[in-house]
Order: sequence, then C-alpha cells, then structure tokens
Amino acid sequence: MKQVLGKLRKAATDFNMIQDGDKIAVGVSGGKDSNLLLKALKMYQRFANEKFELFAITIDMGFENYDPTPLIKYCEELGVPHKIVHTQIDEILFEVRKEKNPCSLCANMRRGILHDTAKELGCNKVALGHHLNDAIETFLLSMFYEGRLNTFSPVTYLSRKDIYLIRPFVYVYEKEIIGACNKFNIPVVKNPCPANGETKRQYIKDLIKQIEHDIPFVKDNILGAIMNTEQLNIWDKDRIQKICGSKTT
Repeated sequence: MKQVLGKLRKAATDFNMIQDGDKIAVGVSGGKDSNLLLKALKMYQRFANEKFELFAITIDMGFENYDPTPLIKYCEELGVPHKIVHTQIDEILFEVRKEKNPCSLCANMRRGILHDTAKELGCNKVALGHHLNDAIETFLLSMFYEGRLNTFSPVTYLSRKDIYLIRPFVYVYEKEIIGACNKFNIPVVKNPCPANGETKRQYIKDLIKQIEHDIPFVKDNILGAIMNTEQLNIWDKDRIQKICGSKTT
C-alpha cells in the first residue's frame, strides 16, 4: 500500500489533481480498482497538504443478482458518505434495445449518471479507478480499432458539466492494486453483467500478457511512448497543470 500511495501522491502532484476545498466523488463500482482507490484517497486525505472531502457513488445497473451490501459496509467502515443510484440500465440494454455490443452505450450511460450525481452532491471532481494497465490497453485499442494514437488523460475538464475527472492511479500497475487488495482484504463485488470478460479490452489485456513472455518490459515501453511522444500531448504535465489552474501553497 505504501507503493500505491506513493504513486498516487506523485500523480496528484504531477498533474495538480487535488486542491484545497475540493469535493471529490469516487465512482465505486465494487471492483478492486475503485474500491482500493477509495481507501487510498481516504488514507491520502490524512497527510495531504490539501484539505478535501470524499464521497462515494455506486451505480446500480438493475441486475437482479446485484448485492451492494458489502459496499455499504465498506464505506461505513471508511467513514465516507455513500450514495447508491438505482437505474434500469440492464433492462434498457438487454431487453429494450437488445444490444449485442452493449459496453460503449453502458459506459456512456453510467458516466452521465455518475457526473450528474456528483454535481447533485456538490462535488467539483470525480475520481475514477483507471490504472496504468488501463491507459496502455486504451492506447492499443485506439490504435488497433480506430487507427489513431490516443488514451485517456490523467485529468479531464468537462465544460458542459463543469466538473473535473481525475485518475489518481495512472502511475499504478494492476498487479500493485491486486497485491494491496489482497493484503488489506478489500471487498470485491462481482460484476454481474453477462458481457463481462467478453470485450475487446479483455482481448487486448490477454494479448499484452502474451507479448510480455517475449518482451517483459513492453508495458514500460508503451508508457514511455505515451508520455514522451510530443505529438500526442496527452499526458503533458504543463498542459494539464494549466487546465487545473495554479496549485496554491
């Protein structure tokens, strides 16, 4: 956990993610990434120079076998206010629209609900559990399926919503998250979606594992390409710092 917190702090500093007075809504899905992010931000809150508030938001997509009880208990133990938003996303995707490839539409619907709920709670930022593996996978997905070089930014400003998206785990590898979750017995609520594990992202994840057998440092090299290719300008620290404004001391 010390390593995870160190990388979270570095990301927060490098990209000016957190400032005094922030109200940060953490999107808590029940998976290992977002659940650990909530705990890590709670721990970071204790020693950070910046004073900020935390809230947890969970989107209930309407699956019959979904049980958020472990999440409710987890947030209570951390002392973080927790709001569950009940939706009919399941019915819309699989019964009304009968989507064969529902992931993109599902993600858009969940994002919209998450952002709206964060605004209702008075939050100015939303923290997502995307980690370094996610950034690399997104980079390859964009290149392979869209013919362009792109991935998500550590900080994004949504002008229509007037809210910032921050990704404090952008320097953290998935294996580090798994290790911390196992050590701290972080609860994980299984994703009940029938499309889970059958996505293009899962294909890319498996492909990277295969490549690592021959090139063990392939993820580090892809990260270097993302950060050091001037034409991309995706993770440029100066650009993102300007988006967020000057950090106060």
